[in-house]
Amino acid sequence: MFLNSIRKNFLVQLIIASVILIFIFSSMLYLYIEESIYDEKRKELFIYAENISLNKAVNELISETSDSYLSLNVEIVQLRKNNDNINLYEDTKNGRNYITLIYPFDLKENNYLKISKEVTSTKKLLNKIFNYIVMINIVGFGLVIIYAVTLSKILIIPIQTLSDRLANMNEHLMRPVEVEKLPEEFAPLGETINHLILRIQNFIKYQKELFIGTAHELKTPLAVIKLKNQVTLIKKRDVNEYIDAINTTNKTIDDMNIVVSNILNFGRQEGIQLEKPVEVDIISFLKNKSNDFYLIAVNEGKKLNIDFQPNGFMAMMQVGLLNQIVQNFLQNALKFTPTDSTVLIKSSQDNFGLLIEVIDEGIGIDESIDFFAPFQRQGDKSGVGLGLFLAKSAADALGAKISIKNRTDGIVGTRATLQISSKLSCIIASKR
Repeated sequence: MFLNSIRKNFLVQLIIASVILIFIFSSMLYLYIEESIYDEKRKELFIYAENISLNKAVNELISETSDSYLSLNVEIVQLRKNNDNINLYEDTKNGRNYITLIYPFDLKENNYLKISKEVTSTKKLLNKIFNYIVMINIVGFGLVIIYAVTLSKILIIPIQTLSDRLANMNEHLMRPVEVEKLPEEFAPLGETINHLILRIQNFIKYQKELFIGTAHELKTPLAVIKLKNQVTLIKKRDVNEYIDAINTTNKTIDDMNIVVSNILNFGRQEGIQLEKPVEVDIISFLKNKSNDFYLIAVNEGKKLNIDFQPNGFMAMMQVGLLNQIVQNFLQNALKFTPTDSTVLIKSSQDNFGLLIEVIDEGIGIDESIDFFAPFQRQGDKSGVGLGLFLAKSAADALGAKISIKNRTDGIVGTRATLQISSKLSCIIASKR
């Protein structure tokens, strides 16, 4: 559980990083202070040695009241071997600390100046500085922990707010998240949640409409069957009348089977949404689908023209959902387009991604009607009005945009469009 907590991981990482930073900074500060102080002491010893070697008295260099002068010890020592090197070292005698400089004085006689300076007080001062730094570090560690805990709470507030907002939602009370009130970094998350909420709202809306429409579509033929049977049973009739009654009942049952079949298609579509997306060339798919419907169009005395751009367009998606949308578009276009007229299916690139259009020369639509709602029909053609409802549901699952409007080029007919996002796709360069 600890490793799966973003806040705890952030807290630990911030504390560790801050502790390391404080430790490095404190160490560098102490070493700098120590080196600066000892460097001053070493420079003093070199100045004394140089001036003594030039026959200058030590007390000419410093005041008589100077602590440096009182703690200075100068003597001449003779070494066995001639050595031009200057030796500087630190040692401890009787609990006191000294810095000692061995400086060449008379190399012919192997004589050297040995100048020692007591630095016990300096050592104590450095120890105090070290202790103060340690105390400051301890306090700093405490402040870092408080800061990290506070910062982690502040950073998690937007997520907690979103979580509380979503936890209090149900199918009857779903409100979009106010993205403008979220920090800039959480805005994409808020927009994604709002998109998901919208999809859930549409799903619930269409599901309710589907149930109500299904009940209505099944209730009416059942009432007709019952009434027809009751009228038939009122008195004895000849065989042909019974046959007509049975034929009427069978036709009504066939219509009910169509409704049930479309509802099953809706259930199958939900199953397709759970399928693993595969990589597909949408342009190749459209060409194959157009070839299938080309034969249908010719058989009905109609024309099916194609115009696909670009040369290829790869995307990761459930092909079954795309097939359901394109197939519905083409079926509706051919259904409402009269003989000797033309249906055009085309594709092109736009700012959103790939735009697929199916343009017919049919009767047009009443744009005040929501044809994506279940059981919405227009005209006297056969059907139960679930095709576009299923197409809309498939488009939502693909994250695509779908629309159906009247043509605006002066020709009567409709223009059905599907826009596939380029975020989940890539364009294949055309071959030259």
